[in-house]
Amino acid sequence: MSVEATRTVGGVRSQLGCGYREGMGAVLAAPTMTRDGLERMADVAFGTVPTPLGDVLAAVTKEGVVATGFRDGPEARRRILHRVGAPEVDDPARTTHARQELAAYFAGDLRAFTVPVDWRLVSTLQRTVLGTLYEKIPYGKVTTYGELAASSGAGVPARAIGSIMGSNPIPIIVPCHRVVAGDGLGGFSGGDGVDSKRWLLTLEGYLPPTLDWEL
Repeated sequence: MSVEATRTVGGVRSQLGCGYREGMGAVLAAPTMTRDGLERMADVAFGTVPTPLGDVLAAVTKEGVVATGFRDGPEARRRILHRVGAPEVDDPARTTHARQELAAYFAGDLRAFTVPVDWRLVSTLQRTVLGTLYEKIPYGKVTTYGELAASSGAGVPARAIGSIMGSNPIPIIVPCHRVVAGDGLGGFSGGDGVDSKRWLLTLEGYLPPTLDWEL
């Protein structure tokens, strides 16, 4: 299985997360601000976890996991650093919690992540929708795009929910794979696309395993 699936959004290739879209502009580029309206100083530590879907990358600030992706490499890390607007720091201890929980999740031993999440890369609208997903749709369950639009109270149509899922910077931990269409799995632009979504939902027991499925 190849580690990545690429797509073009606004002329820019997207390879991170459930469709981490450089072309989303202001929708994704939420400012990193304190309560006083000043930019916070930050740095980012990276950790990688080998999984059946590839080397899953976790980017961690002092506040928590700020981004994850299905592909590790210099370009993936550069994009995260650019988006956060912060330098890389060599701090394996900072990523330990995230790496341990991701490894346990892919081994089938973890059903709920407890690692802190840093939401700085999402807008207010995204935070509302992704926060509802994160808090209310547990392991082994799914919701539709329309249902999430209603339960989040975001006041946007189902297709806008799809775009928000596509720009989720923290896939797996913030489980955009649990959002499906009313008549099927719907789309997924992380990893190997819908195949990765199907694998994750099989791991969680929502879908029955196929004959070639392996943990």
